[in-house]
Amino acid sequence: MSIPDTKILHIDSNHPLLWEQLEQAGFQNEADFTSTKTEVEAKIHNYHGVVIRSRFKIDKDFLDKAVNLKFIARVGAGLESIDIDYAQAKGIHLIAAPEGNRNAVGEHALGMLLSLMNKLNRADRLVRQGQWIREGNRGYELEGKTVGIIGYGNMGKAFAKKLRGFDVEVLCYDILPNVGDDNAKQVSLSALQAKADVLSLHIPWTPETDKMVNTNFINAFAKSFWFINTSRGKNVVTDDLVTALTSGKILGAGLDVLEYEKLSFENLFIDTEKPKAFEYLLQAENVLLTPHIAGWTYESHQKLAQTIVDKILQLQL
Repeated sequence: MSIPDTKILHIDSNHPLLWEQLEQAGFQNEADFTSTKTEVEAKIHNYHGVVIRSRFKIDKDFLDKAVNLKFIARVGAGLESIDIDYAQAKGIHLIAAPEGNRNAVGEHALGMLLSLMNKLNRADRLVRQGQWIREGNRGYELEGKTVGIIGYGNMGKAFAKKLRGFDVEVLCYDILPNVGDDNAKQVSLSALQAKADVLSLHIPWTPETDKMVNTNFINAFAKSFWFINTSRGKNVVTDDLVTALTSGKILGAGLDVLEYEKLSFENLFIDTEKPKAFEYLLQAENVLLTPHIAGWTYESHQKLAQTIVDKILQLQL
């Protein structure tokens, strides 16, 4: 198959450079941002490539109908919206772009941590309310602390790099061996839990990481700690997180992702009822919430698209 014969269906909007550069390379682009999954499945046999973000899940039913599909490119860091094993068994190339938003995630995680430790959001709100409270807004310094990073791939490494300007010890834990570098010392999970003052998650959502941060996991830490999650919401049991925040085991939490997010990440709730634990997070002064935007900067929007283009052009189609 030559490039001019390759038809690509874009089912989510992305930075225009992605479309433009693929078109310049000779690919045939078509867009469908509104059809239902069933409607897309009815025509997916006409396409050789799909470019997605997270509008719907690429499951076995979809893949069985995509008889000519050569690749799926997700403009994002992870592939959890795709049945990876089934797609690979069909010989379909899977492309993601964690390189594209790793810097954005690293900066966001650091910003959340500094804001939490220095009580910036609380202090700002109180001043706006006419309350000039100095002692009640006394913060903590990052210097001298031990930062633990779980998941030392693109995102974890980017966060560790941002910490180089601080006088901190950085430890990392990962399921892969020999991933540590000059910015973080790789240790066992128990060794990380024994020393960490800060925990930052940079892991995908998999069967192994689902609900990983629960009461037993939290209580295995020797010290109370600050917690940052810019990975996936379902890696954390929110009820157990709230229990730890209430007891003081977790000193503060910066959460860019929540357990209650829909798979598309574009809406928060699977249903309309707000869980009790979420209500707690909304009113807690030591909790910082952002709407899954750690990797969603103006710069990363472009970097993600460029990474996907480059990887598609490298395929041997």
